[in-house]
Amino acid sequence: MAGRIVPVTRLAEPAGAALGALFGGMAALRGGKPVHPDGHVYGAVVRRTGSPRRWGSSWLDDAGEDRGIARLSRAAGLPEPLPDVHGLAVSFTGMDGRRHDVLLATTGLGRWTRFALRPTRRIRAPYGSLMPYQAPRGHVLLAAVPVPRPLTPPENVMAFRLLAATPTGPWRPFGSLELSRRPGSPVDDPVRFDPVRHLLPGLRWPPVLARLREPAYAAARRTAVSPAGHTEA
Repeated sequence: MAGRIVPVTRLAEPAGAALGALFGGMAALRGGKPVHPDGHVYGAVVRRTGSPRRWGSSWLDDAGEDRGIARLSRAAGLPEPLPDVHGLAVSFTGMDGRRHDVLLATTGLGRWTRFALRPTRRIRAPYGSLMPYQAPRGHVLLAAVPVPRPLTPPENVMAFRLLAATPTGPWRPFGSLELSRRPGSPVDDPVRFDPVRHLLPGLRWPPVLARLREPAYAAARRTAVSPAGHTEA
């Protein structure tokens, strides 16, 4: 097994550097965001009921509530009704006073399709983390599945059931996510989400995935977007 892991580890850094160069170039061309250039920002409430499968992470295992913002967007920015990979990003401040971000994209939920991006015309679709986090008790994938039910109060626009699973195991619910309109706020804020710097409580990225993802996010951060839509080096 060691003979298989070592080459992957060595390839992670050059692959991450290549992604960083690609994302940096796209960010410069697009004026800030290399992917998901346009979207809608909502108020977000995460209500955690606790996972029946214990992960050793209080954020997954214990009941609680987190409030922040969420952004729905199209990855390539293709005009509707063309299919695109949709993104769901959530950011909140935890009980520890620190910021925490999670990024999900439209994927399947099957044994293999949970690791594949899925272009779709519908924004109401299953979203997944695509890559597994490392929890104290094993690797865990996250997913958000839209809930087809009326929402109250009326300012709520969409709700999701939050799920967690091992890379090959069944999905188990651990909470819900509700998105709501923000009266008086712009439709899309110049906000950046960074799941590498702002990890979820009690979770981390496996070292190989961290080395792969960090250069891309670092390159995107170097070209910031101002509220007026201009780029800032």
